[in-house]
This record gives sequence, structure tokens and C-alpha cells, in this order.
Amino acid sequence: MSVVDNAVYVDGHRAREPESLDQTVETLRDCGPGRTFCWIGLLRPTPDDVTDVAKEFGLHALAVEDTVHAHQRPKMERYGDTEFVVLRPARYLDEQEEIELGEVHLFLGPDFVITVRHAEEPDLAVVRHRLEKDPDLLSHGPMAVLYAVLDQVVDDYGPVIDGLQDDIDQIEVQVFEGDPKVSRRIYQLSREVIDFQRAVEPLAEIFTELRDRFGKTGSAPDLELRRLLRDVQDHATRVRERTEGFRQLLTNILTVNSTLVGQRQNEEMTRLTEAGYVQNEQMKRVSSWAAILFAPTLVAGVYGMNFTHMPELDWWFGYPMAIGLMLLLGLVLYLIFKRRGWL
Repeated sequence: MSVVDNAVYVDGHRAREPESLDQTVETLRDCGPGRTFCWIGLLRPTPDDVTDVAKEFGLHALAVEDTVHAHQRPKMERYGDTEFVVLRPARYLDEQEEIELGEVHLFLGPDFVITVRHAEEPDLAVVRHRLEKDPDLLSHGPMAVLYAVLDQVVDDYGPVIDGLQDDIDQIEVQVFEGDPKVSRRIYQLSREVIDFQRAVEPLAEIFTELRDRFGKTGSAPDLELRRLLRDVQDHATRVRERTEGFRQLLTNILTVNSTLVGQRQNEEMTRLTEAGYVQNEQMKRVSSWAAILFAPTLVAGVYGMNFTHMPELDWWFGYPMAIGLMLLLGLVLYLIFKRRGWL
């Protein structure tokens, strides 16, 4: 099986380490009711592994099905004496500048805790070792484990928030520098923020449910756990508020970027229009001078054909007339183009 740790705790101390699930159940029976519980940690279990654990501890079929298929939203559900909790831990990958979401399932019964991880992170061994150093807290039982896991998950959200803040700061610089790739990055980061928000937002329901549960008992251990959970809830609330702020900020940045892109496009269109106008004016001048030069060229070409029988070929005033005609045509065309503003 994919069991990474299996221990029985008595009064907050690690008492035994059974080698199998059967031994774990027998140990719990031998210890009897009281401040005794087991904590079984599973990493990427197969459906058969989950089924075997479910048979030993009487887990509800719906909760088992959710664990096998994974990809659940954070939630807390009660099946008889067993609590089923789903959490979505997250970490920020600096090199890829992306958020990686994991998934942790917890089954909490009167005398057992079963944690199921579908990814390497978070490392619940760190949580277990921290709890084992505080027997007074661990003696509160399975709910103490739930508190510690919640605390670790919410604490791990801190670096994610810092990473998102750095990304947004970089995007703001890219927007005002006119980076053409910034629109794609804004969209990708917006999707990451939305996915992260879906992992954080449901925690409010979980804390509300826990507060109601502890409020019904009022015993001293429950009050202490309630105080600790309230602190974690405050941190989760700050994360949720900052995440919502990031989402609104990215929406505003996208709007500003669209406005700046539109302004740059308008400026480019204006520049192209002005350039086209200048080119058009230049073409008018070139065409005008070409027409002016074409008129005398036409006359000269006609009289340069050297045919034997041509009008005015032997006329004494033929040459002055040809020159005059060329000048006259050029002058008339010049005046016409000048009047129209082409020259």
C-alpha cells in the first residue's frame, strides 16, 4: 500500500507504529476509548488502497468515491461520526512563474485520522513532526490534526500571494512599456488567480462549519482549538481578500492595456494617414511635372519621326512654331496644376 506513515498516539505521544492496517485497528481496540487515535498517511493511493482503508474504518462510499476520483473543491462533509475534508494546497513555482495546486483529503473519526495526498506537496510529515513536538495540542485528537493541516495549507498560501504580487508588478511595467506579449500574460495570470481563488474561497465555509461544531460543546480543549482555528481563519481571510483584490486589479490592468493599445493603434493610424497624405502630395507633384514634360516630348517625338512628307516640314516657321507649341503646352499644364494645388 501507499502508506507513508502509520502511528498510534496516546495522550498526544507517538506510542506505536503498526506495520499494517489490521494491526492498527487491533491496537486501537487494545488501548480502548479515550485520548487514543491513529494517524494514517497515504500518498497517491490506488483505488484498491482506498477501498482497503475504507473497509477497515467504515468510510462512507460517497467520500471514498470523491477520494478515488479526486479533483474536488474544498469542502467539509459529515458522514455519521466521520468528517470528510478536502483542501487545495498551493505553491508558487518561481522558474515557471505559475501556481501549482495540490489536493489533500482527510477522514476524521472519533479515534482515527486518514490523510490522502494526491501530490508530493504539501509534505504532511512536517505537520506531523510539529504536532509530535506539542503533545498537549496533539492530545486533542483528530481535530488537532485538522487544525495543523489547515494551518500548514494556509501558511503555504503566503508565498503564492507574494509571487502573484511580483507578477502583477512586472505586468504593470510591461503594460506601460508597450510590450506586445503582455496581453497574453495578463490572461494567463488571471486564469491562475481564478483557480487559486477557487481553492481559497470555500475555506470560509469550512471555518464556519468548524466554529459551529465547537460552539456546541464548549469544553476547554474545544475552546483552545477554536482559538487556534480562529487565527488560521484570520490568515485565510486575508489571503481571500488579497486574491479578490488581485482579480479586480488584473481586470483594471487589462482595461488599461486595451485603452493604451487602442491609443497606440490610433496614433499609428494617424501617422500612416499623415504619411499617406504626404506621399499623395508628392505623387501629385511628380505626376504634374511628368505631364508637363510629356507635352513637349510628344511634340518633339512627332516631328522627330523623319518622314519625307510631313506638314510644315519645309516651312520656314516650322521650328519656331514647334518650340513655341512645346512651351505653350507646358505653361498651360503648369497653370492648370498650380491652380489645383498640385504644384
